[in-house]
Amino acid sequence: MAKLVTQAVILCGGQGTRMHPFTYTAPKPMFPIAGKPFLEYLLLLLKQNDVTDILLLVGYLHEKIRDYFGDGSKWGLKIKYSYLPPEADTGARLKNAFKLLGRHFLLLYADNFWSIRLSELIKLYQEKNLPALVTVYSNVDHYSQNNILVEDGLVKVYDRRRQTSGLNGVDIGFFILKKEILNLLPEGNSSFEDIALPELVKRKQLAGFYTHHRYYGLSNLERVKNIEDYFIPKKVVFLDRDGVINQKPAPADYVKKWEEFTFLPQAKKALKKLCDAGFWLFIVTNQPGVARGMMSRQDLDSIHRRMVKDLAADGIEIKGIYRCLHGWDEGCFCRKPKPGLLYQAAAENAVELYDSFLIGDDERDIAAGQSAGCRTIFIGDKTGMRKSEIKPDIMVRSFSEAVEKIL
Repeated sequence: MAKLVTQAVILCGGQGTRMHPFTYTAPKPMFPIAGKPFLEYLLLLLKQNDVTDILLLVGYLHEKIRDYFGDGSKWGLKIKYSYLPPEADTGARLKNAFKLLGRHFLLLYADNFWSIRLSELIKLYQEKNLPALVTVYSNVDHYSQNNILVEDGLVKVYDRRRQTSGLNGVDIGFFILKKEILNLLPEGNSSFEDIALPELVKRKQLAGFYTHHRYYGLSNLERVKNIEDYFIPKKVVFLDRDGVINQKPAPADYVKKWEEFTFLPQAKKALKKLCDAGFWLFIVTNQPGVARGMMSRQDLDSIHRRMVKDLAADGIEIKGIYRCLHGWDEGCFCRKPKPGLLYQAAAENAVELYDSFLIGDDERDIAAGQSAGCRTIFIGDKTGMRKSEIKPDIMVRSFSEAVEKIL
């Protein structure tokens, strides 16, 4: 069966005035990040998703892009170009390239990077059986300003001016489009976002792929540092606390003070191996004892300070501790099996979750890790996995064995 989407179309013709002075002499997609143009990271991402047919919709200083990327063969890609002057808007660029477009294609903005898993987008696109899909970032960290409302996989509101109340995300591009929707655009200069998207919403024909995975937008110079941090390769392990690092308390009880905290026999040695191998370590832990009044937030923070200090004395660095303090039934997004703690840690530390591991001893840990796209390792046996639909990537009997699997 032929793959539905094999072509990516990238809008990269604007002048990028908010990136002055760089864009006085080069187009924004060529902005260097750790020695590579920003656009190169996007192209490599597409190749990872088996999309090698690339169409660049160029304009401003387009020769800089052509000179660097050529026909794309250096990267194992096939790159074509469609040119219009810099003043042409997005709709005009798409109409101009109409004859070069496949029946279904992926449309991207050249200044937004998001770690796409194309198969997931295609799945929703086919399930909804609609002519268009847009990727929407949940914006839980207020990285941008909401401009869209998605409910049950359908875009209900698209407000480019961001004035409607109740919006719940940001359009970040990564569209899957059926070529025929470009007939919604008039001849001449036009905006795809101002004309086609509102009409698709009106017709209930725009699916919304909702994601909590952070995107990185090259919108201004202030964001460059965070983007650079993200593209620095990292090896990351997320760890549950109780039952992985320290002895697990009895059911419905909690480690309430340092004197009740006992490292498991293998924990320090296993953590040291990970640190020595260059891994960043983060702890993600549910601690509802605070909500239940069995301990205070200050008690918990004191335990964690002592734990971090003790581990540091053995050369073990914990990069961060993320904890949910809510009760069992409060419906928060941070309590595992929800993945909120992982998304928070990833956004605050420029970490790629898809490349990370999660180690836990409870099916809720595994569910959270899977929701966030981590590779999951369960410590225990099958009796600890009560829900048969939750299956870890790796099952081991000890923390030490988990580390050996990672290394």
